[in-house]
Amino acid sequence: MPSLDPHNTARPSQPAGGNLALTFSHISVSLGGVSILDDVSASVPCGECVAVVGPNGAGKTTLLLALLNQVPYQGNIHIFATSGGRVPRLGYVPQRLQFDRGLPLTVTDFLVMGSQRRPLWLGVKAAHRDRARALLTSVGADTLERRLIGALSGGELQRVLLALALQQDPDLLVLDEPTAGVDLRGGSLFCELLDRLRRERGFTQLMVSHDLATVTHHASHVILLNRRVAAEGLPKEVLTPAHLSAVFGLHMGLADAHALPGEQATCTATCTAACCRGERHD
Repeated sequence: MPSLDPHNTARPSQPAGGNLALTFSHISVSLGGVSILDDVSASVPCGECVAVVGPNGAGKTTLLLALLNQVPYQGNIHIFATSGGRVPRLGYVPQRLQFDRGLPLTVTDFLVMGSQRRPLWLGVKAAHRDRARALLTSVGADTLERRLIGALSGGELQRVLLALALQQDPDLLVLDEPTAGVDLRGGSLFCELLDRLRRERGFTQLMVSHDLATVTHHASHVILLNRRVAAEGLPKEVLTPAHLSAVFGLHMGLADAHALPGEQATCTATCTAACCRGERHD
């Protein structure tokens, strides 16, 4: 589980005029002398699904890595304390996980190895096994508990990684391209699962996504990024032809500005832009 940066300060009270989970204030990142993010300021409303979208090289993943204290940055990230006054717990679902697929490690072993002190070769304690089973059930993956982690498909592995992220009962769930490598139907089901879990558990969801139709369907707040914030707000205010053309260039598959969460969102026309071909942007 990523640790919170000492520069990422948790505050016991919410700012006047808004209920926010966190704010990015004047974030700049340079790697190898190349500017990745330049003076980025944005906010993440508490309890909502917030999507960061933008073209290839826009710095979307880098913004998440700054939040997770994985890259050096200038500026401030303010993480607001919960209503009970404690520092929020954070869960993270990466786009991909690099590991040896030949490992004789079951899904249950994978979920408990960070919490059980006893070596796995001595067996998994019943309490840890029950907890892992409950987490898998919550993400619709209870049939995977005895499967080898290296034998899972992309969609199955994403559900297991989501179960792992939920293990700490996070207040803020961060996801990097959660539907990448998953077919259209699987991606839609995964986003519907996230919607249900967010309603049930009350966490704030911050995700990077390349799929404008998915964002229009599920996000309630959008940050349009291209090294700087080009636009921020409700999907209907951000995913407009003017904003998308300015950021992506000539874009043949603009999101329908009238297709808000709860309505039928589509990506209109024949989309030839990279963001709608399913290509990775960071």
